[in-house]
Amino acid sequence: MRRSSATNDKPAITVSEFLAHAPPRLELSILAGASGATSRLIDSARIQKLGLALAGFTHYIHPGRLQIVGQSEIWYLGQLEPDKRREAIEHLSLHTISCVLVTKGLKPPSELIEAADGAGLPLLRTPLLSSLAINVVTDYLQELLAPLAVRHGVLMDLYGLGVLLEGTSGIGKSECALDLVARGHRLVSDDVVEVRRTSPERLIGSAPELLSAHLEIRGLGIINIRDLFGVSAISAEKTVDLCIRFERWDEALEVDRLGIDVQAVEILGVHVPQVLIPVSPGRNLSTLVETAVRVQLMRMRGYDAARTFVERHTQMLETGVDAAKDVSSKVDAKSSADAEVRFTVGDGE
Repeated sequence: MRRSSATNDKPAITVSEFLAHAPPRLELSILAGASGATSRLIDSARIQKLGLALAGFTHYIHPGRLQIVGQSEIWYLGQLEPDKRREAIEHLSLHTISCVLVTKGLKPPSELIEAADGAGLPLLRTPLLSSLAINVVTDYLQELLAPLAVRHGVLMDLYGLGVLLEGTSGIGKSECALDLVARGHRLVSDDVVEVRRTSPERLIGSAPELLSAHLEIRGLGIINIRDLFGVSAISAEKTVDLCIRFERWDEALEVDRLGIDVQAVEILGVHVPQVLIPVSPGRNLSTLVETAVRVQLMRMRGYDAARTFVERHTQMLETGVDAAKDVSSKVDAKSSADAEVRFTVGDGE
C-alpha cells in the first residue's frame, strides 16, 4: 500500500487507508465524519485515550494519533448535562485529532456524533474491548508506519534466513536467485526490495505488489516464479538477517582470506552481517551463497570455524612441536601416496 506523505516527512496514512486495510477482526464501521476520512492523517502507532481530555485536560492530545473512547469515557459523558457534555466535546479541538475509535460496540452520545460530522472527524466503532482493540491497532500501525528503505537487490529465504543479495547491475544476482529457487529455496523480491524496520533490531523485506513473484533474467525476460516452480517457491516477506554483496574480481580487492573479520552494513539504523563474495567466470555463486548462509547459521549458534582454526593454530605455535604432533595424530589421514597426490594438486592450484 502506498503511504501518504505527512508535512513533517514522517510516514503517514489517511483514515480511509486505515479503514481499507485494517485487520478484519476489528470489524470497523464509521459512525460519523466520513467526509474527513481522506484528509485526516495518522502518523503514529501510539494510541491515546480521551479520558482526561474529556475532563478538560487537553494539553497532551497529540495530533496524528488515533484516540480511543471506551466504556469509562462513554459513562462519564453520560453523567453530564447536555450543555456540559457539548462543552466537554468542543474543548477537544476536534480539528487536530486524526480519528476517534469507540470500543466495545458502544453507542456514543448524539453530541459527539454531531460534533464529529460538523468537524469532518472520522468517528469509528469496533466491537472489541479497549485493551484488545489497542493491541490490534498498535501492531497494525507499527507495521504500516515503520521506517521504509528501498534496496536494489534480491531477497531470498535460505534455510529460514532472510538473505539480501546486492551488487552492481548485471553481476548475476537474478541468475543466482534462479539457481537457488531451483534448489528449493524461496524468492521474496527481485530488483527492488522494500525494507521496513518494525522494531529497533528487526528488518522486514518484501516486494512491491507489481514485482511480487517475478524475476528478470537476461535472455529470458521476466518470468513468474509462482507459475514455474509453484507457490512454495515464493515468500511474501522475510526478515533481513544477512547481506551478501557480489563484487567483480579485482586483484586490488581486499578480501578476508580467513573469514575472521565479520563485516556489517547499516540499514535503517540496524547493523546486518555482510559477506563479500568476489565474482569471476567459473565461480558457482549459488553454492557460495548457500555456504555463506550455513556459516552464518553456525555463527548464530555460537560456532565460528575460522576463529576456532586460528585459535588452534595460535595455541600450537605457543605450545610448540609436541602439541602439533598431538593434533596431527588425531587426524584421520590417508596413505602417504594419497597425501603426496593431494599436495601436488593443491600446489598446482
